[in-house]
Amino acid sequence: MPNPSRLRAAALTVTVVLLSATLAGCGGDSKDENPTAQKLSWKDCPAPSESEGGGAAPSPLPNGTKWQCATMKAPLDWSKPKGDTIGLALVRAKASGAASKRIGSLVFNFGGPGGSGVTTLPAFGEDYATLRTRYDLVSFDPRGVGRSAGVECESDSQLDQYFQQDATPDTSAERTKLLANTKQFNAACEKNSKKMLPQVRTTDAARDMDLMRQLLGDAKLHYFGISYGTELGGVYAHLFPEHVGRAVFDAVVDPTQNSEQGSLGQAKGFQLALDNFADDCTSKTTDCPVGDTAQDVKDRIAKLLKGLDSKPIPGIFPRQLTQTAATNGIAQALYSKDFWEYLTEGLEQAYSGDGKVLMALSDSMNGRSENGEYSNITAANIAINCADDKPRYTADYVEGKLPEFRAASPLFGDFLAWGMVSCTDWAVPGAADHPDVSAAGSAPILVVGNTGDPATPYEGAKKMVDALGKGVAVELTYKGQGHGAYDSKNKCVQSAVNGYLLNGKVPAAGTVCS
Repeated sequence: MPNPSRLRAAALTVTVVLLSATLAGCGGDSKDENPTAQKLSWKDCPAPSESEGGGAAPSPLPNGTKWQCATMKAPLDWSKPKGDTIGLALVRAKASGAASKRIGSLVFNFGGPGGSGVTTLPAFGEDYATLRTRYDLVSFDPRGVGRSAGVECESDSQLDQYFQQDATPDTSAERTKLLANTKQFNAACEKNSKKMLPQVRTTDAARDMDLMRQLLGDAKLHYFGISYGTELGGVYAHLFPEHVGRAVFDAVVDPTQNSEQGSLGQAKGFQLALDNFADDCTSKTTDCPVGDTAQDVKDRIAKLLKGLDSKPIPGIFPRQLTQTAATNGIAQALYSKDFWEYLTEGLEQAYSGDGKVLMALSDSMNGRSENGEYSNITAANIAINCADDKPRYTADYVEGKLPEFRAASPLFGDFLAWGMVSCTDWAVPGAADHPDVSAAGSAPILVVGNTGDPATPYEGAKKMVDALGKGVAVELTYKGQGHGAYDSKNKCVQSAVNGYLLNGKVPAAGTVCS
């Protein structure tokens, strides 16, 4: 089942379950008089736990560089810096170039919220080989994520049921069941993670990053944030503008929107991505196997989903592909143009009564591995969003908004609208309507927006530039498809980003790459 920001995950984060995953260890609660006095102990990375998605320990990079992991102690409650501490899992690959050319550490957050940076960075580390010539590449599991005091809610078997439920109720009985299941999930989070729920706000993670900067030995934080990572980066810049080094925000969250506006924006964004997929499939010289025209593609998808609402088809045994799972799988495939071939295959099979591919895509979105174990990405995602976002929406309010959401997206509108009830029964109040990212005095921040981004629509990049404040941010536009720009391998985008991070060369404002 979606929540208001469930689809915010970065492309790298949401696809990581399809690839090899890795992780770092994390300690338990203790007391530490001075967090800045600790020293990080870097060791070979262990294999990942269930909470981080499973898999093998990270393989060395092509030149033989090993991934190293460490645990950083941070205050559980930043208002009580000398109280209990939690362990935050870190991962790094040391710079490949000459020591004299090293700039420092480049810290990554790949989004979610709820994505494990400790698994994602090694899985995609070679994509950042150029940046590693002058930086140690560093990422982390933010508090509440993976082994960083990860939030726990329901069991694996309960989550299987949670994700099979009807997330777009058509009757009063279905609505009652959806609300009951949501309340049950939220109660499980409170029961199993009561101590952490008030401590996973983005402001807390930003303070963790400033402690990390100090322990890494850097006077400034050099940062690469993707998707939700741009929100985290913006909050960091607001709290510590004097500590911002070279920073890049890619796949930019609109910091001016509340959770309802963000969900509506995503409905429009995913509809745009679906339109682009349908146009691409039917414009090729060979026949599109899932429709004769772009409208036919979308009509057939709508018919499939309507049929699944009352009659699911076999998925990955023993589970069936429901309307919710199919919608979730389609959304997952729209995160990257590289996934469009899987969407075509999944639709083609589903029309023949086989839901395996769409269910595999849905499982990837939900953090479910082939052995039936779930990472804690859903629990962490909901916990962080509900701690951050002040609005609480009733079912009656959502029903009143359905026409607006359906107008934005006939396919995804209901799905994203009903996700707004995820925080209604949450145990912890939300912090604000939207984050404060004003950052007067910050070093330049390169903000990269993608015109075809489904999860963080392009308009958010300009809103981030304006919100950071005059003279802080420079916007770069990529005319492309998918969530994010740098990982598209577009040479223009990568040249601009690399030029800034490696050489401090800020591209001209308004630069466009295609």
